[in-house]
Amino acid sequence: LAERPDSGVSDLARHTGSTKSQAFRILRTLEARGYVRKDPETRTYALGYRPLFLAEHVERQAILLRSARPHMRALARQTGENVHLIARDGLNSICIALEESDQPLRLYASVGRRGPLHAGGGSTVLLAYASEELRAAVLAERLETYTQKTITDPDRLRAVLHTIRERGWHEADEDVDPGAYALSVPIRDHAGSVVAALSVAGPKSRLTDAARDAHLEALRRAGLG
Repeated sequence: LAERPDSGVSDLARHTGSTKSQAFRILRTLEARGYVRKDPETRTYALGYRPLFLAEHVERQAILLRSARPHMRALARQTGENVHLIARDGLNSICIALEESDQPLRLYASVGRRGPLHAGGGSTVLLAYASEELRAAVLAERLETYTQKTITDPDRLRAVLHTIRERGWHEADEDVDPGAYALSVPIRDHAGSVVAALSVAGPKSRLTDAARDAHLEALRRAGLG
């Protein structure tokens, strides 16, 4: 539809290799969700306004990635651990950028990996700074257990989220992966809204008190940058 606006069902079916009934069902769904609009007189379809919302978010993420990359590379060199850039996707978190540690022992990580919002370093930071409505929606659901240290009690989690907002960082302690830690800070846009979280994550065996202090100081500087 972006390439061929004001197309009918038959044309769209032909260009996409679908049957007319398949194309019609897909169009009905997209129309209901605001991605396409139908002209009632010509009975043709064009893009709706919902793609503009998606494009705006893609542009924001592209700017965020360009800005974050140099800081992430520097953090990975300085800390010797994985550095993750985490964003929110609905009621989940998603890794949108990664700089891997060069240590022989490191955590598994991948761009595109989705996670919960109630556990994990960057994920919990995003939940802490989310709207009250979104926090309530997450806390109303059954909080899945990943390890013995996953917080699944809503009241305990509320207290953790309050602490994160008070001090501006979070330490996740084996709450998603046994033997792993993550230190995380929020990333704000020009208006002060939290748009992502930056995390240093690695095996807990390497997290000494001195390493924790150094990692947090480096994270704070990168987050403000």
